[in-house]
Amino acid sequence: MKTTLSVLTLAAALAAAPVYADFAINVGAITVAPDDSSSSLNVIEQVAGLPTGSTAVGVNTNTQLGLTFDYRINPNWAVQLIAATPFSHDIKVKGSAIDGLKVGKTKHLPPTLLAQYHFMPQHQTFDPFVGVGLNYTVFFDEQIDSQLEGALDALNVTGANDNVALKLKSSYGLALQAGVNIKLTDSLGIHAMLSKMDIDTTGRVQVNGNTVQSVNVNIDPYVAMIGLRWTL
Repeated sequence: MKTTLSVLTLAAALAAAPVYADFAINVGAITVAPDDSSSSLNVIEQVAGLPTGSTAVGVNTNTQLGLTFDYRINPNWAVQLIAATPFSHDIKVKGSAIDGLKVGKTKHLPPTLLAQYHFMPQHQTFDPFVGVGLNYTVFFDEQIDSQLEGALDALNVTGANDNVALKLKSSYGLALQAGVNIKLTDSLGIHAMLSKMDIDTTGRVQVNGNTVQSVNVNIDPYVAMIGLRWTL
C-alpha cells in the first residue's frame, strides 16, 4: 500500500512539474551590418602620391538566410549556435581621390556559439534573453576587382601578365547578444535578436604570390535576425 501511494505521489509530482522543451530551431533573415574601420593603404598612397593616412577600406551590408539552434539546459540557461548561408561582401576604398575604388569581394561564414540567460520561465509568451559567446569567421572565394587591377596597372605596380589576388585571414572574437522569443502556439513562435561581433582580419593584395599591400580591417558588425521559431 505504501509503495502504491509513493508511486502515485511521484506520478502526481511529475505531472505537476513544469515541462521544458529542450530544443528549438529558428529560421529567418539574418543581416551582417559592418561597423568597420581599417589601417590605411600605405603602399598605394605612396605610389599614387596620396596624403599619408588618407585611405581606408570599407565592407558593405549583406543579408542571408539565418539558421540558429537553441538548446535549453534549464529554465534560465540555454546555448545557441548561429549559422547562415554564406555572406557576400564588396570591399571598397574609403577616402582620398580614389574613394569608392572597388578592391574586391569575398564570402564568409561566421559560426557563433553563445550562452544565453533567459529572464522569464520557459513557455511564457514573452521570453527576453541576453547572451555572450565566441565567433569564428572564415573567409573564402576572395576575388580581386578589375578596378583595383586597372589602378595597379596604371601605377606600374603590375603588368599585363601578372597574377593579382586578394587573401583574407580567418578571425576569432567575442560575441554579445540580446533578443526575445515570442510564443504564438506551443510549437511556433517568433525569434528576434541583435548581436555585436568582434571580427578582425588582415587583407593582403598579392602579385604573383607576393604581398604588395597589407591592411588590417576591423569589421565588427552588428548582426540582426528575425524569423520563425519551432520548438521541438
